[in-house]
Amino acid sequence: MSVKVYGIKNCNTMKKTFDYLDSKGVDYEFIDYKKQKPSFDLLNKFLEKTELGQLVNKKGMTYRKMDEQQRKDLEQKETAVPILAENSSMIKRPIILYPDTSLTLGFDEELISEKL
Repeated sequence: MSVKVYGIKNCNTMKKTFDYLDSKGVDYEFIDYKKQKPSFDLLNKFLEKTELGQLVNKKGMTYRKMDEQQRKDLEQKETAVPILAENSSMIKRPIILYPDTSLTLGFDEELISEKL
């Protein structure tokens, strides 16, 4: 099985994800947001499969530094997608896209194992 993994290479959660996938012998393609910004189209495809609140990484420093209005803008798809496209570190990591077009967000070993 080959999956697509979206995220930021130097993130600790991503390192755990890579180690886990490697240990399971899973073939994956990694898409690094720092080298290839997520497009509006890609983000909208993610939002067809998950809630906006789950897509936004509220634990990260970028989110915590935002003012109240910017945080409010992240609650509506129309205003959130441009913000996420420009600030990819605010997207939950990893996002794993499976061959059946489903996805998982974050590193949840049990959930990833079920999908594989």
